[in-house]
Amino acid sequence: MGGMGRRQEQWMRAVSDNFRLAFSTFWGHRLRSLLTLLGIVIGAATVVSMMALLEGLRNKVDEDLTGLGSNGFQIQKFPNGFGNFDFERLSKRPNLTIEDRDDIERRLPNIIAATGEAWDFGVKISTDRYETRPNIQVAGGTADFFLTNAMDIASGRAFNVQEVADGERLAVLGSNVADVLFPGVDPIGKEVRIRTRPFRVIGLIKRKGAFVGGFQQDDVVVIPINAFFPLWGKNRSLNISMQAATPEILPRAMEEVRQLMRHRHNLKPQQEDDFFIFSNESATQAFNQISSVVTAASFGVCLLSLIVGGIGILNIMLVSVTERTQEIGVRKALGARRHRILGQFATEAIMLSLVGGVLGVLGGAMVAFLARWAFKLPTSVPTWAVVLALVMSSGVGLLFGIYPAARAARLDPVEAMRTE
Repeated sequence: MGGMGRRQEQWMRAVSDNFRLAFSTFWGHRLRSLLTLLGIVIGAATVVSMMALLEGLRNKVDEDLTGLGSNGFQIQKFPNGFGNFDFERLSKRPNLTIEDRDDIERRLPNIIAATGEAWDFGVKISTDRYETRPNIQVAGGTADFFLTNAMDIASGRAFNVQEVADGERLAVLGSNVADVLFPGVDPIGKEVRIRTRPFRVIGLIKRKGAFVGGFQQDDVVVIPINAFFPLWGKNRSLNISMQAATPEILPRAMEEVRQLMRHRHNLKPQQEDDFFIFSNESATQAFNQISSVVTAASFGVCLLSLIVGGIGILNIMLVSVTERTQEIGVRKALGARRHRILGQFATEAIMLSLVGGVLGVLGGAMVAFLARWAFKLPTSVPTWAVVLALVMSSGVGLLFGIYPAARAARLDPVEAMRTE
């Protein structure tokens, strides 16, 4: 037991000496060491910052989609997202209509609300004194629009079924629109103009903030769909937004809608759907596909940076071995064994890359903090990303430092001491 304790004490002393010598070497060549670290720093910072930003985007997507309700979904003529689609072929599909929406609501008891809606973007809204920029979204919808789109009324009211049927010129404003057109004034009962037509304001939508990508959910005006058609025309496909009775029956409700729409469009069993169905889950899956590509790309950049950093470490360690040949010869002449020399130079390489990894982690965390501060993105640095960055950086140091360390350990002490 006593011999084992002495060996453990000797080993600990050797490790301590290696770290002390490594630190003194780096401190003696501070600028050279810092320049060598750049590749490692960039690689580690890339991993940490990209993973933190993706985590922030994922949190933002989850937060925004949660606001839409876990039992909501939508049917559209065109795809909603990225992909290689033949839009010329898709444009020949039949439009979705108010009659489709009415049939869904009437025949499917698992659907508690269904809205036919149409949108136009880049619209300018005005009053006698003020006007918005041409960046407002105008939505025409049926009476359940606010329920199926998770828009809460902050003040005033929404339009009802009869007002939609009569096509009354009523408007419910998003908070950004109200702020621009009625600064410091209650807009309820006031008049706004949409494409020169007067609309009476009956309600305000509760502020929701920006969606993913900076899309402002408060730059919106909602009007009855039968007041929308005279302004933009009726020959268009609607989106049909729905709410299932409960989140648990959402998949069954979506399948029932799918079968009903196939029947209404006279599709044969072998024919594909001529519409698209989207839910929060499908939006999350689309985001995850994009994030996986970004993750792979960030790892590619990280790997390239680490290889560059590793080559820098290999170079500086070879230079260090050459500069310290006499020192190595003296130490070996005084009894230092090969494994002790090998351990010293391997420790220097690992310590150098690990310092680069720590600096990279701090840099990546700073990028995440700036994104949270500047863009209000709920970024967070995953623990696994920090561990991965440190493991990869120290692994690169060991991989590229082992050859110079082995070369130092093989030096003949007599020849080494003769070196000028």
